[in-house]
Amino acid sequence: MRVLMLFLLLHAAPVTPVAAASLPTSESVSPETRARLLRREVAQVALAQVRAPDAAWQPAQRDCAGLIRYAYRTAYRRVASERLSTPLWKNTRGDPSDFADAETLLVRNFTALGRDTATREALRTGDVVAFRQEHDAGPVFHLMLVVRPEDRAHAPARVVYHPGEAGASVRTGVLESLATEAPLEWRPVPANAAFLGFFRFKEWMS
Repeated sequence: MRVLMLFLLLHAAPVTPVAAASLPTSESVSPETRARLLRREVAQVALAQVRAPDAAWQPAQRDCAGLIRYAYRTAYRRVASERLSTPLWKNTRGDPSDFADAETLLVRNFTALGRDTATREALRTGDVVAFRQEHDAGPVFHLMLVVRPEDRAHAPARVVYHPGEAGASVRTGVLESLATEAPLEWRPVPANAAFLGFFRFKEWMS
């Protein structure tokens, strides 16, 4: 994947670590609590990669889709490990798989929520901002992971993403700044034809 030449740190608030919590076993919590814990863990894992990538996140898997796969899988391992008895993702054929590239994550594993401002304001941790850039070699998909504090007054919603280049660092910035200050081709707004929309993991739609 080509490098995403975008710096979101303009007017970006400092990265605020998500408060750690002791994790009960998934059998002892309600579905609502389980979902909240999973989102919290996704946020913690994603933000941790900004500071330094985990050794368990293999370098060959470090791209935008790899960040999402790693954050989700780690969250499930901590909160609901029984879900990982079968692979978390579906491949291009719709079969369970440990791997799915950016396009396959969108097509097979996530549901489109919309492209408008109201949808952006309703995003939750674990949702995805998706783009498709056209290049001579073909289309390139790029995904950004949303991290939003449970208390929205505490801090703004952020995006966390890997720009795709081998050896590049994971980056983060404020979602609102992305929508208003980034070059048009990277703004998550309806006027940007490269913006595919906001997406949510299908298993989290209920």
